[in-house]
Amino acid sequence: MAFLFNKFQEAVRTLAKNPMFARDPRHLQFEADVNRLFLYTSYYRLGEHAEEKDAEEIIDLASKASVADQQKQVQDNVHYQLTHMCQAMDSILHPDVTNDPSKDPSEAHSHSRHSGLSFAVGGAASANKQSAAIPATQPLTRIELSNKFKDHFGYTLDIRASGIAHKDAGQGLFLSGKANVGAVLAIYPGVIYSPAYYRYIPGYPRIDACNNYLITRYDGTIIDAKPWCLGGETRELWDGSDLVDYAVPPKGSENNSDRVWRMLSKPLEKSVRGNFGEVLERRNHLAFGHFANHPPKGSSPNVMICPYDFPLTEKEMRVYIPNITFGGEEPIKMKRFGSFYFKSGSSDNQAGDSLVLKTLVLVSTRSIHDEELFLNYRYSNSKRRPEWYSPMDEEEDKRRWS
Repeated sequence: MAFLFNKFQEAVRTLAKNPMFARDPRHLQFEADVNRLFLYTSYYRLGEHAEEKDAEEIIDLASKASVADQQKQVQDNVHYQLTHMCQAMDSILHPDVTNDPSKDPSEAHSHSRHSGLSFAVGGAASANKQSAAIPATQPLTRIELSNKFKDHFGYTLDIRASGIAHKDAGQGLFLSGKANVGAVLAIYPGVIYSPAYYRYIPGYPRIDACNNYLITRYDGTIIDAKPWCLGGETRELWDGSDLVDYAVPPKGSENNSDRVWRMLSKPLEKSVRGNFGEVLERRNHLAFGHFANHPPKGSSPNVMICPYDFPLTEKEMRVYIPNITFGGEEPIKMKRFGSFYFKSGSSDNQAGDSLVLKTLVLVSTRSIHDEELFLNYRYSNSKRRPEWYSPMDEEEDKRRWS
């Protein structure tokens, strides 16, 4: 496997420099990231008994397949892994109701698990779960669930003091055990905001001034992990409104850009919060992607961000996906003009299309064994960056935010 991994790494380095399709710098970086994720997650899916010809075929596809086709394969590869992870947690947490005569047979049937990897299409899932029943689970703590999961997969995640030597490092995310390259290691939890709901993000328009747990996908979706924090010790209805202190800086500290935003827009009331919520497994130890630190100077990242659109038709998995969509799950069509987004007509969701949660996961870029996870934050080089930030690749940072 070491020989095959070296071939994949060489392919990653070579193809990342190839302007495959796009000429727009930002889209070029997006394509390069998709290309890497295609190689990494496909390598993982080959498994330990892969043959050299299989690896060479994937490398060849990475140089020829369209970005759209590679994206689809990455989605399928990630979904494949998460399906097995969710099934493992379900087998640990869910009581066996099949042989219990006190249980309603229809209830037992409702908790059967999918074995396939299909992105099935169907009706929309309801966003209002206020009356949803919360199924009984084994009375395990998050740590106990984590340890049992490690018995299944060979690794789990821990949060403890970071090994980075600067005062702002705080807590870090550590992998306990061993994971191969291309493994899905963590999910980025929290509240998902589409561009249509930016003005509901706490602290708007200076949302990053009071929150270090925001992350943005290439499509403009923002995920706020601050309300999720450390999760919890139960399976519960969660609507993202946990006690969170967003200390917004005074107006006097605004810069010119902030003042322009404030003149053009007004923060909206959050009454829409009462319209959504999901029964989620708060003990999910994979829901800690927001604790991964940026690599210290002289180190390299060992994980990378991967956009993952979770199909809401996968109802048995839903409880283990630690995200909710602000404002409900019906998509709103938006157009972008520079830094601004505007509504553009009605929803672009066609009849029969499957609704998704626009989430993010962390994928390993090499074999990892009992170590801290480092993620390249890719801060924009057009803005002031923290003194502890050491850029991994200035050109990538520039393309990402061009």
